[in-house]
Amino acid sequence: MTKVDVFDPAMCCSTGVCGPSVDPKLARFAADLEWLAGQGVEVTRATLSQEPEKFIASAPVRDALSQIGEGALPAVLVDGQLHSTGHYPTRTELAEWASVPAARLAVPIAVAARPQQGGGCCGGGSC
Repeated sequence: MTKVDVFDPAMCCSTGVCGPSVDPKLARFAADLEWLAGQGVEVTRATLSQEPEKFIASAPVRDALSQIGEGALPAVLVDGQLHSTGHYPTRTELAEWASVPAARLAVPIAVAARPQQGGGCCGGGSC
């Protein structure tokens, strides 16, 4: 099984799809990752502000941060290989990297990721 690991910059919640004004690119990317997982790809996501130890433990991400700084984030690894730094890739890129057949891209995008509910910053409270 292919594994995609996403290393996000510091955000108030694990996806950035929270609070009163959601960045549309983050909502699209969250939906793309959900779609990718539905294709049988293992997807993990770590946020610098919540799981810094994962950034340190990943040699490719640690090296990118050392060379580029926080501009290297988001970073995307596929099966441990660095495929992207500094931007969120498209669904087409993710599918190609994870060897998802192009025919599956024609499947319409499901409901976009919704803001998380609950307390704190992600639940609409103040950060």
